[in-house]
Amino acid sequence: MMFGREAIEYKSDDQIRKIRRAALVVADIHDALREAAKPGVTTGELDLVAGRVLEKAGARSNFLGYYGYPANACISVNETIVHGIPGDRVLTDTDIVSFDCGAVVDGWHGDACFTVCMPNASEEDRRLSDFTETAMWTGIAKLATAKHVGEVGGAIEDYVDSIPEEIRPGLVEEYMGHGIGSQMHQPPDVLNYRAKNRGAKIKPGMVLCVEPMLTVGSPASRVLEDDWTVVTLDGSNASHWEHEVAIHHGGIWVVTAPDGGAAGLAPFGIEPAPLD
Repeated sequence: MMFGREAIEYKSDDQIRKIRRAALVVADIHDALREAAKPGVTTGELDLVAGRVLEKAGARSNFLGYYGYPANACISVNETIVHGIPGDRVLTDTDIVSFDCGAVVDGWHGDACFTVCMPNASEEDRRLSDFTETAMWTGIAKLATAKHVGEVGGAIEDYVDSIPEEIRPGLVEEYMGHGIGSQMHQPPDVLNYRAKNRGAKIKPGMVLCVEPMLTVGSPASRVLEDDWTVVTLDGSNASHWEHEVAIHHGGIWVVTAPDGGAAGLAPFGIEPAPLD
């Protein structure tokens, strides 16, 4: 989703704390899905797991009903890059699966994604997930010092380009991160690649989702007839990682990470600045 010159929603510290509540529900969904995602389980059954966590928290899915989307979460298996619709597909012991999940609490939105590799997934797919997660943290870390949102995409692209050519993944450009707050998708766009436009100036009060998607082969993609599911053209596998990050006067806070991003940011020498 691309935004033009729509106004950016800047949040107060108290509003960021409210966003944190929704974000931690997403973290709980992720924990439940990590436990439940096993060979032999269908993606539809896993969607019900997400629904039960939402119900217990008194939250609702911000995916369900969004432009007609029919499920609580997006569950993308193997060649599916993003927006996989849960259903009858049975996970095998060699699959790579990305879980994109969201929650709304008191009108504020949480959104994050992680990838899991089944027990006998290939080393290539495990490496792909690791690369994608590192690309995400590289982009998040850049938010601590960046002047413009476009620097996030530049940092992600530089990281991917630093991977040896023989194992370098494809970098998906058609789908990107975004602002988030009182709606799930808001300006500004958060690209995963370097662009001439530097993007919006980074200011306290921004809350952004950083979400690179990488592929084993070509990043070229197509959308299936359901108008949601995005798959690689060459059938190669994909990985998607995402966190939601608040920027405030004290620093950055990864609100969808229970530790605020401490572990993920530590390799970059950055400490998150929690507001709780």
